[in-house]
Amino acid sequence: MKQLKERSCQRCEGADVPYTADQAQSLMGQLDEGWRVTEDGAALRREIRFPDFYRTMGFVNALAHVANAEDHHPDLEIGYNYCNVRFSTHDASGLTEKDFICAAKADALL
Repeated sequence: MKQLKERSCQRCEGADVPYTADQAQSLMGQLDEGWRVTEDGAALRREIRFPDFYRTMGFVNALAHVANAEDHHPDLEIGYNYCNVRFSTHDASGLTEKDFICAAKADALL
């Protein structure tokens, strides 16, 4: 089986079923330690710190490119030296493989 970062997101046609807590937990081992499943189980979230604005924006721009290529876009909160990333599959009202694929690709950018 391919690692998450080597996969591509499949187009959502409204048929995605959100992962159970056990399914989500089974994929957490393929992500860097900073990722957390939100309390409601509907999203992956990571807070990333950078030494300066330049590096923060470099990461944000690279992540924007990856997200656009995968057609799966995160919610981002950006400041001088941080970026908070949140992935969720809105059509499924929860987590799907797409979220884990994009989180793994975000890890690879770091």
